[in-house]
Amino acid sequence: MYIYSHIIFNEITFSYNKNMESSMKKSEHKINLLLVNEILLIGNVIAASLEDEPDIDVVGCVTNLEDALKTMQESQVDIALVSTRLPEDGALKLTKAITEYASQTKVLALGLTEEKRQVLRYLEAGAAGYILKDDSLEEMIKTVRAAQDNKVFVSPKIAAAMIERLSDLAQMFSEIENSVVADADLTPREIEVLELLGKNKTNQEIAESLVIEVGTVKNHVHSILEKLNVSSRGEAAAYLAFIKS
Repeated sequence: MYIYSHIIFNEITFSYNKNMESSMKKSEHKINLLLVNEILLIGNVIAASLEDEPDIDVVGCVTNLEDALKTMQESQVDIALVSTRLPEDGALKLTKAITEYASQTKVLALGLTEEKRQVLRYLEAGAAGYILKDDSLEEMIKTVRAAQDNKVFVSPKIAAAMIERLSDLAQMFSEIENSVVADADLTPREIEVLELLGKNKTNQEIAESLVIEVGTVKNHVHSILEKLNVSSRGEAAAYLAFIKS
C-alpha cells in the first residue's frame, strides 16, 4: 500500500528539475492516460497527482472493466493504468481485451507484487509493463513515460523469469514440431528436402545443396507430398511454416 499512502498522506514528496523533465519528452503529444481502480477515491487521488505532470493528461478515472472500455471508445487512450485488484480477474480480462481490440493502447498493471508468476501472467496477457504495489509515485510516472516510448522497466528477477519462460516455450514448440514431423514418418533426408522446400529452393538447387541427383530430389519431393497428404510444393512449404510458427 506504499504507493497509495505515499500519495494520500505525504502528497507529492519527490521533486525534479522541470527543465530535465521537459528534455525527457520525446514529442509534444501529451500522454492520454486512463486510470482504472476499484476504489474511486484512490483512483481520483492518483489521477490528480498525474495531472500535475505537464506531459500527462488523464482522460478518465473509472472503477470497472465496462466503464473502461466505454471510455476508450469515446477518447483516445495511450496508456491504461489498471489496478490488479479489480474483482473477478477484471484487470487480466481488461488487459487481454485491450491487447486484442485496441492494440494501440498500452496497459500497465498497477499494484503487483514481485512474484514472478503473477507478473508473467500480465505480461503474457499483453501488458506493456507493471508497477509494483511498493513503488513510489515517481517510479510510476517513469514507468508510464517509458511505456509511451515503447520501453519497459523490469527487475533482474523478472527478467530472468522471462528468459526462463521463453526457453520453456521454445522447448515446447520444438517438441511439438518434432512430434508433427515424426507423425508424418519423414526420413532424415526428406526432412532436409522439406527444409529446403520451405526456403523456395528448386529441385536443382536442392540437389546441389545435398549433393544428390535431381531425380532423387524429385522422388523425395513426391514421397513428402504423399506423407503430408498435400498436393504441391507450396503446400508442403506452408505446412513447414505452420509447424514452426
